[in-house]
Amino acid sequence: MRKLLLPGIVIVAGILIIARLFFLQIIDDSFKLKSENISIKIKYDYPERGYIYDRNGELMVANQPSYDIMVIPRETKKMDTIEFCNLLNITKADFIKKIEKAVIYSPMLPSVFLGQLNKLEYAAFQEKERKFEGFYIQKRSLRDYQLSAGANVFGFITQANEAMVKQNPYYKSGDLLGKQGVEETYETELRGTKGVKHIQRDRFNREIGPYKEGKYDTIAAQGKDITLTIDAELQKYGEALMKNKRGGIIAIEPRTGEILCLVTAPSYDPAILVGRQRSRNYTKLYNDSLAKPLYDRSLLAEYPPGSPFKILTALTGLQSQAIDTSTTFVCNHGFSYARGRFMGCHCGGGVRKLHMGIAKSCNAYFGNTYLRTINKFATPSEGVDFWSSHVKSFGLGQFMGYDLPTGRKGKIPTSETYKKMYPNGGWRATAVVSNSIGQGEVLMTPIQLANMMATVANEGYYYTPHIIKKIKGQQIDPKFKTKHVTTIDKKYFKPVIEGLAEVFKTGTAYFLKVDGIEICGKTGTADNFAKVNGRKVMLKPHSVFVAFAPKKNPTIAIAVLVENGGFGATVAGPITTLMLEKYIKKEITMKDREKRVLETSLQGEYNRFSKKYLDSMYRVNVRKDSVLRVINAKKLDSIKKSKPTT
Repeated sequence: MRKLLLPGIVIVAGILIIARLFFLQIIDDSFKLKSENISIKIKYDYPERGYIYDRNGELMVANQPSYDIMVIPRETKKMDTIEFCNLLNITKADFIKKIEKAVIYSPMLPSVFLGQLNKLEYAAFQEKERKFEGFYIQKRSLRDYQLSAGANVFGFITQANEAMVKQNPYYKSGDLLGKQGVEETYETELRGTKGVKHIQRDRFNREIGPYKEGKYDTIAAQGKDITLTIDAELQKYGEALMKNKRGGIIAIEPRTGEILCLVTAPSYDPAILVGRQRSRNYTKLYNDSLAKPLYDRSLLAEYPPGSPFKILTALTGLQSQAIDTSTTFVCNHGFSYARGRFMGCHCGGGVRKLHMGIAKSCNAYFGNTYLRTINKFATPSEGVDFWSSHVKSFGLGQFMGYDLPTGRKGKIPTSETYKKMYPNGGWRATAVVSNSIGQGEVLMTPIQLANMMATVANEGYYYTPHIIKKIKGQQIDPKFKTKHVTTIDKKYFKPVIEGLAEVFKTGTAYFLKVDGIEICGKTGTADNFAKVNGRKVMLKPHSVFVAFAPKKNPTIAIAVLVENGGFGATVAGPITTLMLEKYIKKEITMKDREKRVLETSLQGEYNRFSKKYLDSMYRVNVRKDSVLRVINAKKLDSIKKSKPTT
């Protein structure tokens, strides 16, 4: 048997090799196609990208025809470059530069010479195309936006760069692909599949028909249409309310996690990143380092959440049984939590229980609650980790997993945070008590604030926020239908929700009621600091408001943050209630409130606190400090001289 084994292996291997050679040489002629590639011209047929609709079926993004002039450097002949340049309104220097770039890419392969011609330019060139060998027109499609809002939601279309072409063989020089927003996340679905035609040429380089009668040709497949969870009307209205303001508005449907609007301000009209001026307009937006219109504040900006975080302080306090609904604390316009340490409060003072602590946003109540929670444990480290783990179960301090290509984790401190801050140890709960009111080391993005309120509205669970509702012919990711349950018992949400409803009855937002809608919400004023030349400078605080409505069977949870807006009920509060009415009633009855918000501009505040202004103020303060030191030194010297000696 052993004598037969080796010959058997040799025979089987020989048969396999012969079979493979027969297949490659007789049956499969794909290698023949490659060997004859020098006489085959490949043409691509680019499909339309999929259309984008809102949750109500309103078309938001369609397509328009576009034309690129392609060049194959090796096939160009001597021609009238002056006529060519005049025809396309470019200079001779531009012509040379573009040809050199094409040669670097490949002398034998097509690349974009001039992209995105309009219809008039296309018609003029097409008429004389035969005079310019090596150049031809490639038809593509560009985006056609049906509304001037939602730029941060959609993203934009750009040409594939060299790095992308090397990374993904699907793309060739000049191909278009999505960047940012849903255009990037759902690029594979939206782009469709290119069609390929193999055209045979004779020895004079003339096209003589399809190679092998089109055996290797493929038909272009149009991109899939997608439906977003966005409400187009709500998105447009939110962007209008945020005009001349900076910040974000995020609304979520609690029972599904669907994002109803995702507003970042300032933003821009998505149409300006289409066509020949795209690059120039993008550069202008990119270089605006103050307003940062390309910076999606709703997903990327990390802020101290301020008083809305008191909701979680209350829930962790109830879960730890450090407090119950009857626990009282006395507020003396704040409270002293350590020697020489005082946390101020604007609630009016008095005896506070949970219900009115939330309604009046009492710092003393939540500061005491936080200290009791941490101090229930043997060490502050254990207490902070208990508190941190419960807070993180709301999706905080981590990437949330939504279907947009950008985001930040925010920050929820743990004992490790404070071990690094206090390497010598000795820290206690009083050192970190500012966490209780959403300051300290706590940071949240606006979308995390909105998801927190959606979780409270659901009494303890949430679905990962997402922006895709439907993909034609395809299922959405099942993770968006997975329920995430917090570590807080459901029974503790009810008293907190009652307190949030009281905010609009007798609390900090009593003057922001909306007829016919019972709203649960929380005002917030988040301290805002900036570092200027190494010095910590306090700026006007951010205005924050979170809410959900209606109280029973809520259909929308929302977070609004306006940078440098001041008190939560002043700017963010009115915006929140207008957005809620717009979504629930489909109309606005509070015309005076709407008018005030639309006319409110914080641009003067932003100009005032620009870097240039802060730098100048720093220099003024330094000069003042220097002058005062000189004056005080002279006074002291004068006193010493006039003082009688003993």
